[in-house]
Amino acid sequence: MRNFDETNITEAVLDRVKNAPNPRVREISEALVRHLHAFVREVRPTQTEWEWGIDFLTRTGHMCDDKRQEFILLSDTLGVSMLVDAINHPVPEGATETTVLGPFYVTAAPEKAIGDDISGGMEGDPLLVTGTVSSSDGKPIAGATIEVWHSDNEGYYDVQQLGEIGHLAMRARFHADADGGFRFWSIKPAAYPVPHDGPVGQMLNAQGRHPWRPAHVHFMISAPGYEQLVTHVFVAGDQYLDSDVVFGVKDSLIRDYVRRSPGRAPDGRMLDLPYYHLNYDFGLKPAAKR
Repeated sequence: MRNFDETNITEAVLDRVKNAPNPRVREISEALVRHLHAFVREVRPTQTEWEWGIDFLTRTGHMCDDKRQEFILLSDTLGVSMLVDAINHPVPEGATETTVLGPFYVTAAPEKAIGDDISGGMEGDPLLVTGTVSSSDGKPIAGATIEVWHSDNEGYYDVQQLGEIGHLAMRARFHADADGGFRFWSIKPAAYPVPHDGPVGQMLNAQGRHPWRPAHVHFMISAPGYEQLVTHVFVAGDQYLDSDVVFGVKDSLIRDYVRRSPGRAPDGRMLDLPYYHLNYDFGLKPAAKR
């Protein structure tokens, strides 16, 4: 085929990919071509706009390194990450809802014992986090692995300030006790903006959007025989709950971070200052049978 124009180019491209040996590659390629061509026909970009789009994607790639993934941020802020999450993680009754992983997870979280303080000396209001891990039908999961991470009281994660603090903080890996329980101390997190000094920030500005996420603690929980859970627990009353820039908030994941007076905490620790207490009980979904 030759002499392609607006009316026949799509069918020509579809014809070229129809012999892909992998059926899934063929399915994805055909859908991509159809939808991408339909988008171009709908918006009818000028040559200058098309060149700007190519430049935008190029700059997005240039922002990616081992500490920052601008393409994941682009996916998050366009709602694609949450759409993929929703497709892949239907939640049965009794299981905790999922949300996005976010850009600040690291595999090197230190192992900590139940009850440890993971704040790493960061300043902020003390926060006691307690909870349980069980199956969706309510059976405690002893030994479940619980990874947690969150921002400081100014909205920064440890990996954003390693040059200043010199160590990981406000993140850890625990193992649930025989009753599926866990607890740890840290500091109360704050709302924060996603990185917006690059192409994604320029996009948000052009769309008239803010870059803020409501305050939350991240949890990644896993156990043999269960689907890994990736979720957050958000601070009730946060001003950004209804406008989270990455569309990650769900009502079931909002909890009161209850302010307590100085004195003896539920785990027996004595505090001279007020502190906050978050309690959340997680339910894991059974792994799919293969």
